Amino acid sequence: MTKCLIELHYLPSIHFFESIAKHPLIIVEKHEHFVKQSYRSRCIIQTSQGPQTLIIPLTGKHSDGGKVPITDVRIDNNQKWLNNHWRSIQSAYAKAPFFEFYADALHTLLFKQHTHLYELNFELLTLCLKWLKLPVRIEESLSYQPVPDEGIIDLRNLISAKNKGISSETPLFKPYTQVFGNAFVNNLSIIDLIFCTGPDALTYLRKAE
Repeated sequence: MTKCLIELHYLPSIHFFESIAKHPLIIVEKHEHFVKQSYRSRCIIQTSQGPQTLIIPLTGKHSDGGKVPITDVRIDNNQKWLNNHWRSIQSAYAKAPFFEFYADALHTLLFKQHTHLYELNFELLTLCLKWLKLPVRIEESLSYQPVPDEGIIDLRNLISAKNKGISSETPLFKPYTQVFGNAFVNNLSIIDLIFCTGPDALTYLRKAE
């Protein structure tokens, strides 16, 4: 059984899921320090105005990205980010072919108003894997290991927000029909693929491997 180790992202990218789809066992990094300006607290969707980054606000104690354990990072729910994110998602994907099949579950999860970023991202990962019907098992790391044990593929920090998720390691995915724009936008949040292709999303990921 191949295993991979990866950090949690907020509504992760297609590249994230294409990377983990190869491994029956996913180990989520639970003992890292939070990294500011990373996909741990942001994602990219496609809107009528082009790609838009959705960022989860964090409390002042954690927003500077100091050495804070990822499980201690708290979401600033005093800000109206949930309404703003949902409005943006709805505006971007209400006309997508499969939006209505998945929207209620996503709305319900988001509006649980999680206090911690790790918990929100873990539940979102679980939901997306359920949508994709991806046959994988999730475990959490027991401690932080700079170099994982033999047999574990280290995917931590493979996908960086500093280059908008595009790097020498990022595949150029085959275009699928998106809601907006004549030019295909590569490697958006997985919700773009799911809302646009529905049950064919897993087949798409498999062919991209």
